[in-house]
Amino acid sequence: MLNIILFDGKKRDHLLPLAYTRPIASFRVGILTIAEKWEKYLQGAISYHTSPHLERKFPMVSSQQNLLIYGGLLPSENILKEILALDTNTVLHHMGEIIAANIDLTNLPDFNSEEKEFKANEAKSQVLIIKTLPDIIRLQGSQITADFELLTKNRISAKLSDSNRVIGQKDKIFLEPGAKAECAIFNTESGPIYLGKDSEVMEGAMIRGPFGLGDHAAIKMGSKIYPNVSTGPHCKLGGEAGNSVLYAFTNKGHEGYLGDSYIGEWCNLGADTNTSNLKNNYAEVKLWDYQSGRFALTGLQFCGLIMGDHSKAGINTMFNTGTVVGVGCNIFGDGYPRNFIPSFSWGGAAGLTSYSIDKAFEASNAMMTRRGLSLTEEEKNILSYTWEADKQWRK
Repeated sequence: MLNIILFDGKKRDHLLPLAYTRPIASFRVGILTIAEKWEKYLQGAISYHTSPHLERKFPMVSSQQNLLIYGGLLPSENILKEILALDTNTVLHHMGEIIAANIDLTNLPDFNSEEKEFKANEAKSQVLIIKTLPDIIRLQGSQITADFELLTKNRISAKLSDSNRVIGQKDKIFLEPGAKAECAIFNTESGPIYLGKDSEVMEGAMIRGPFGLGDHAAIKMGSKIYPNVSTGPHCKLGGEAGNSVLYAFTNKGHEGYLGDSYIGEWCNLGADTNTSNLKNNYAEVKLWDYQSGRFALTGLQFCGLIMGDHSKAGINTMFNTGTVVGVGCNIFGDGYPRNFIPSFSWGGAAGLTSYSIDKAFEASNAMMTRRGLSLTEEEKNILSYTWEADKQWRK
């Protein structure tokens, strides 16, 4: 059996700040992370080939024969057939870039070397791939629907309480064991709705699919959830949201709008935090791109907030269209902060200063302790690396 390795590739900097704290394959796109999708398609365990600062938390396992897949490649039956058909020491190309490879142990160290030439096939199937942050926003809805089919195929849903109102097909709502919902409105006319294990939808919530709620996560009372929203496990989501991802252990528990956004792990958005996702002149949105060190066009008219892990926003915080917030930030105060906030920044529109790494550890550990967890040494090392890497942008 082939050993499966999901690799980051050479352009991972386009996916910072999210890629500071995890391999690309660990990004949540839809209901599942990309790695979780591949585990289900391949029916096997995976490991990662990633940045050196992440290797202790996400180690690579090698074998005599290794199947390498680009971590941003979204699986499908057709592309899987092409990958599994690769001969030994053969790579699969898409638009001049390697998206998969079958490499033996002898040649594995040379896999990313530009000097080493392998036999190459060109992908014939449609390829869905995450290369930049806007790709996540663009593909979120279709991936929720694909993950719903993957998670629920040939399975029977737990019972949905009769106190709820369903508009559309009831069989497009799936509840895992322990999931509960009372007096909510579910609309499946535009897509399916998935409620994870022991999750809860509270009274008065209105949800329109495609939608995915992670295990042990909650939708607060009276929430208004538009299509293409998903949360990871242990998230709390309230107020109004559309076309957005909350990674895991992240809270947006109160009123305020979150649109066309990606919020990392262990983040908190204070009451009445709002994101703008459309420019007043309806122009194409630009986002900060770490690879080029400047703002780049996204191809999107709607794009809100990208926020790295362990960042927080105080009450009434306002984020302008196309804002990128790094890892470990503490944002507060009136007015609009700048559209790019480097990792471990403290402040808001009135100005930013560097957030002490020790104070950041303290705040993150306090949040994690509430969930019965704590910041590990591996995680501290990852955050310390990020603090140093983004120092050049904190001025």
